[in-house]
Amino acid sequence: MRNKPRTFDSENRSDPDFPWLDIHDRFAFPDTDETQGSVVAVGGNLSPGMIVSAYSQGIFPWFNGEDPLYWQSPDPRFVILPETLHVPSRLERNMKKGQFIVKTDTAFERVIHYCALVARDGQNGSWITDDMIDAYTELHKLGVAHSIESWQDGNLVGGFYGVRMGSVFFGESMFTRVSDASKTAFATFARHFFGCMRGSLIDSQVYTDHMARFGGINISRSAYLRKLRDGLYSHGAASMGDSIVLHQGLWQPDSLMRSAE
Repeated sequence: MRNKPRTFDSENRSDPDFPWLDIHDRFAFPDTDETQGSVVAVGGNLSPGMIVSAYSQGIFPWFNGEDPLYWQSPDPRFVILPETLHVPSRLERNMKKGQFIVKTDTAFERVIHYCALVARDGQNGSWITDDMIDAYTELHKLGVAHSIESWQDGNLVGGFYGVRMGSVFFGESMFTRVSDASKTAFATFARHFFGCMRGSLIDSQVYTDHMARFGGINISRSAYLRKLRDGLYSHGAASMGDSIVLHQGLWQPDSLMRSAE
């Protein structure tokens, strides 16, 4: 019988009685079609297997600092597809100047901490809480979460992080300290991902003007789930017993720059 997460407050966001799932353990969340709004479940924990299970079912953890652990699946879903990717012409011109060196997986913890410090309109504090930082840092150590970084004169000046599973990249958050730094990192990565890495979808979760400029579009949750299944499982498999293609392992620091040469 399937266990259901229980509700806990921000002081004890993880349920001590809920099993800690390793990277290859799976949990079946409630069917997104049977929920109202974007919140699918509340509680559980931020163990690696729980987060991977969530992503594989079109769900992700998203909550404010004082909230319990909310698992969300918004409808519509904001995504970038290979055929919709667009690099603005002004950014294209600036990228040719070579202001930034784009690296991967050299400073994940710094990237996620810098993302947590970004002030966002309409938000009181950051949703990138200490327990989220710990959870995604662990996913990085397991070779599933990655950072894409812009460097200038030896300084980390922009970047973002997310999770790769199958041919899907789930973008989480970005920061910039120099104009166009994070945009350059994203444009460089997106082209490499859809090209050399044969990616099929970049999940941006909810609409932002920033990602819309790169070709982000809203699609229905049902359409998103179909694309997700196609991208996550080998041979089109999509049941809980099937293996998600995780591609565990850190990326070479200069892999994106080599592909751009």
